[in-house]
Amino acid sequence: MYIIPPVASSDVHTNSAVPVPEKHSPVRAVTLPHSDPKRRPTAIVYCEGNFGAIDGKTANGLVRHSERYKILSIIDSEKAGLDAGIVLGEKSKSIPIVRNLADAIAHAIDIPDYFILGMAPKNGMLSTYERGLVLDAMSNGMNIVNGLHEFLNDDPAFVAASAAMNVTILDIRRPRAKKGLRTFSDRIREVTCPRIAVLGTDCAIGKRTTATILTRALNDVGVKTVLVGTGQTGLIQGARYGVALDAVPSQFCAGELEATVVDAFERERPDVIIIEGQGALSHPAFSTSSLIIRGSRPDGVVLQHAPGRDKRCDFAHMPMPTPATEINLIQTFADTKVIALTLNHENMSGEEIDAAISLFEYELGIPAIDPLSPSSARLVRMVLAAYPKLQAKLSAVMQ
Repeated sequence: MYIIPPVASSDVHTNSAVPVPEKHSPVRAVTLPHSDPKRRPTAIVYCEGNFGAIDGKTANGLVRHSERYKILSIIDSEKAGLDAGIVLGEKSKSIPIVRNLADAIAHAIDIPDYFILGMAPKNGMLSTYERGLVLDAMSNGMNIVNGLHEFLNDDPAFVAASAAMNVTILDIRRPRAKKGLRTFSDRIREVTCPRIAVLGTDCAIGKRTTATILTRALNDVGVKTVLVGTGQTGLIQGARYGVALDAVPSQFCAGELEATVVDAFERERPDVIIIEGQGALSHPAFSTSSLIIRGSRPDGVVLQHAPGRDKRCDFAHMPMPTPATEINLIQTFADTKVIALTLNHENMSGEEIDAAISLFEYELGIPAIDPLSPSSARLVRMVLAAYPKLQAKLSAVMQ
């Protein structure tokens, strides 16, 4: 059995990625203090020393986009006093960065509904200090959203605190029970709409952000599009369909993703399904990349690349691949086609990103786009170029 916390929309389907802890009973849905179904639950996000950096990608993503929670503040003493949106190089989001939990509570009008762990460290575990901080948040009446590999519902101290304070812990990465895990069945062939996977040349390179922007851009012009998340950040942001694949035993990854994509198709009958990628197919540290391709069997791929990144994250001696080599690997590995290249403009000026777009379009013969540019029309056009039948789905916005 799986649950999601309340959200503003009343038509959200159960997400197969947020499991109810099975060892403890009774099992109950999340009940928020003074909960109003018409409002998003409020949340503060912990990201000490990492906001705006690679290991802060969950917090970064929540500042950029959050359907499920209203983000009140970010905790990072190193950037306290700054605006979270400005730190990310974007416009103000009216989300302040504060020093600590006490300041976050003082900034909120009422006690926030949720305390979100907004970091994704390589070891996926809490430090001793962070354990105490989470318990402190619970003692103040906040529910916990945990995207780490360490499941707090398995820890007696957190279970006791949850019961004592009548708050809920959501272990986002916890997979369903093994007896309920699905293997690949080939039902993916029943999904008749285009399936587009957003893959990358490295981890933490912007695949989820691009997938979110692309989904929104297509929906805005009347092409009904559903995003399937594959990592904890997208699920916390509010993806209605998804599974945190890096916590699923490898034998079941393809099947779990296939079943999720089929479910999204049957429930929503979309024109397009976008699948969030993880890591990179060429990266030895991320085996889920291959299983995302196997499970979703995308007929199109958007490849995310950072031209200003020389080495891969956390691997100082591992050079970045070129888009051409990654495209060749993807198209050799699977019966699919890379339809566009999207660029992360980190460490690049506007002139440099424009030059990179021109160069890659010439070299690769496919559209190259900065997904964070003000206009989303190019994102829509790249999909229409690959799937011209979708032209009929466009609303009057594009006519």
